[in-house]
Amino acid sequence: MMKIPFTKMHGLGNNYIYINEFETPLPEEKLAPLAIELADQHRGIGSDGMILIGPSESADVRMRIFNNDGSEAKNCGNGLRCVARFAYERGLAGSKTAMTIETKSGNVTAEIHLDGDAVADITVNMGQPILRRGQIPMAGPDTELVVNEEFEADGEKLYVTAVSMGNPHAVFFVDQIEDAPLTTLGPVVEKDRRFPDWVNAEFVEVVSSKELNFRVWERGSGITQACGTGACAAAVASVLNGFSSRNEEITVHLAGGDLSIRWDEQGEVWMTGPAEVICDGVYTPRDDR
Repeated sequence: MMKIPFTKMHGLGNNYIYINEFETPLPEEKLAPLAIELADQHRGIGSDGMILIGPSESADVRMRIFNNDGSEAKNCGNGLRCVARFAYERGLAGSKTAMTIETKSGNVTAEIHLDGDAVADITVNMGQPILRRGQIPMAGPDTELVVNEEFEADGEKLYVTAVSMGNPHAVFFVDQIEDAPLTTLGPVVEKDRRFPDWVNAEFVEVVSSKELNFRVWERGSGITQACGTGACAAAVASVLNGFSSRNEEITVHLAGGDLSIRWDEQGEVWMTGPAEVICDGVYTPRDDR
């Protein structure tokens, strides 16, 4: 009978089941169905998906992300902060407070900020945003930028700014975040044919040049409390549209809490926020019960 030790963690309510593959390696063919099973809030544990933390040949640790529909994602900002905390507290990267994490979209660096002996916040260098249409990817003429471009979805006229943070994002600015068509247009935009790999749909209200309200429909997961890469994409989109400035801290208010995002003059996007442990446990997959 297979028993899988796990830790459930969240970053601003964006919660995943974390499995330490240094100790519990899993067969590839079981990963997608296991993610679906674990995420089931009625018959599993309940989560936005599953994240594996394992050995890496190019970084201190490797992260693999599986959404609650079993699809594999390339990057996850909230997941990165949780992985950094997990690796630090379990000694997977030695005793370092600065570490590298391998993702499907490349390696990133993370720094743990301590309050005494306790982890306070984590800052992650999310790298440079991908802005060229064909690389996001988004269908159409391969332009350098997609900024405030007319975008019709389900008969409604919107204006999209497209950004990739290793995963694709469609950012729409709205007058009032409470009126954002999250549940109606979120799933429509997610699988729009103009995004061949599907897309995360973000609705953003500009409160000020340094403050954004944010809601998200995540690719493969639906509505979540927070999306770290989406918050980064929203801040980049705000700068591209002239609402915010480069190299200034932008507070992004997500449903689950706040992230601080800065797009520096060298082109790197920095994200700072919390990561929390919910519980530890042991899970027995259905096929092994």
